[in-house]
Parts: sequence; C-alpha cells; structure tokens
Amino acid sequence: MKVKSQSFRFQWALLAGCLALAIGYSSGQTAQSPSHTPAPPNRARQADAGRAPGAQSAQPNPPSDDYVIGEEDVLSISVWKEPDLTRQVPVRPDGKISLPLIGEVVASGLTAPKLSSVITEKLKAYISNPEVNVIVQEVKSQVFNIVGEVLKPGPYELTRPTTVLDAIGLAGGPAPFAKLKQIRVMRTLPDGREQKLYFDYKAALKGQKMDQNIYLKSGDLVIVP
Repeated sequence: MKVKSQSFRFQWALLAGCLALAIGYSSGQTAQSPSHTPAPPNRARQADAGRAPGAQSAQPNPPSDDYVIGEEDVLSISVWKEPDLTRQVPVRPDGKISLPLIGEVVASGLTAPKLSSVITEKLKAYISNPEVNVIVQEVKSQVFNIVGEVLKPGPYELTRPTTVLDAIGLAGGPAPFAKLKQIRVMRTLPDGREQKLYFDYKAALKGQKMDQNIYLKSGDLVIVP
C-alpha cells in the first residue's frame, strides 16, 4: 500500500509539472505575440513613398467670374436635365466652340457667365426654359512666365487679376541672392515692340512705388535677376 501511495503521489506530481509547463509556455507566447505582430501599414506613408521627390499635390484654383475665355481653354458646359448636351469642349483657335442643336458659338472674349447666357438664349428655340452652367475647366490661353531668382520659376496661369507682387508670391518668393530692385517685366505690345517695365520689390513691400506693381497680361515675362 505504501508503494502504491508513493506511485500515486509521483504521478500527480508529474501531471502537475506538465500542466505548469504548458501554462507557462502559453503565457510566454501570449506576452511575446504583440512584439511579433506586424504593425498595420501606414497608407499615407506608402503613398508618399510612391510620390516623386519634390512633387507637390495639385491644387486647382478655378478662374473668377470675370475671367475672359481665350483660345485653347477647356470649358465644361452642363444643361440641366439634358445629359446629351453636357460635355467638355475646347475653344478652337478661331475662338469658337461647337455644341449640339445650336452649332458654333463664339466663346473667346466672353466670361463664363456671359457665355452661359448666350448658350441659354440659343437653346430656347429647342428646349423649354434651359438652365446652362459654364465652367472654365482648364486655362490654356492666359499664361505668364517668371524666370530667374525665384523658388519656383516657370509658367503660371492667369486665372484672375495678378500683379507683379502676386506673381512673385506664386513663384514661392525671391531667392536669397535676388536683386530685388532690378526686377523687370518684358511685354510684347500689339505692334510687336518689346516693352520693359521695372519693379522694385522692396519698395512695394513698404507700400512705395505701387505704380510699378502692374497687373500682368498673357504672354508677360517676369525676370528676377
């Protein structure tokens, strides 16, 4: 009986030891599992990694209502409840666009609200109470260039009235070694002559020589030496 009792105790001790080892192993795995679980991917970081260095997100700035449409601009024209008449059309070099029902319409030289009124009047012969909306989708006719000592030189769209000071701001501001008193605007006059207009950046910041802070026209070249 004594041998059986010792054997029974030995078996219980062995079983308890096995249970303790199993519990300890399970706890260890649970404690370690978070460190081995891969972190969820950062989608924003992955998107940035796929973007070219220095690339900037486009932030389109639609033209104001007083913007004058020009050749090669792309227009979005929508007619309420008339999906067949809703479309994007480019302004041809002759300044016209083509639309169903009404044919050719002169767009160049008009603002978007004015063109909307013209199309509305023409559609009245075919549609009862037409509601037309015109949006300048892409500006390709009104562009100025800025070169030299600015942070972001290049062509810029004239979607709204823009002064020389505005243009330099759009280009990221002057570079550290720019000659701020010798900025000039090169403009081609209707007769083909070149006009040179000077701009003193430092004076303009002080509210002085504001007559030099002219509004730019399409084709102007701003030079920041």
